Amino acid sequence: MRHTGKPRVVGFNHVALEVGDIDEALAFYGRFLDFKLRSKNETMAFIDMGDQFLALQTGRTQAKDDGRHFGLVVDDKEAVRAILEAMEVEIVSDRFLDFYDPWGNRIEIIGYTGIQFTKADHVLRGMGLDGLKKTDAAIAELKKKGMDPDG
Repeated sequence: MRHTGKPRVVGFNHVALEVGDIDEALAFYGRFLDFKLRSKNETMAFIDMGDQFLALQTGRTQAKDDGRHFGLVVDDKEAVRAILEAMEVEIVSDRFLDFYDPWGNRIEIIGYTGIQFTKADHVLRGMGLDGLKKTDAAIAELKKKGMDPDG
C-alpha cells in the first residue's frame, strides 16, 4: 500500500443537504428518484444509496447555491430529465442536468454508466442493480488509473 505519511482520501460516506421540511423534501425527491429510506426523524432523513447515503436535514437559511452543487449518480439520467421536465423543474445546465430543489440546493444528475465512479459488484447486487454496466469510455478512464473493473 502506497502511503505518504498523510491519511489518504478514500471516498464519501454521505452528503448532507439542508432543506426546509423533511416530509416535503422526501416528497420532492421521491417524485423523480426511487430510493429506500434508511431512517427519519423530525429534523433529518437518510436516503440509502447502497454503501453511502444522502442526509437531508432541516435548517436551510442561506441563499440559493450557485456553483456549489451535489452530483447525484443515477442509473438512468434521461429518465430523471424526463420526470423533472414533467414536474416543470427548471433545468439550469442542460449539459450537466443541473437544477435547484425547492430550498436552493443545486443538484447535478449524472448517469452511472458513463463515468469512472464505480460501486463494487456486491453493492450493486444488494441495490438490485447488478446488470448496470459501464461504457467503454468509462472503462478506459478506470483502466488508465489502474482500476480495471474486469480485473
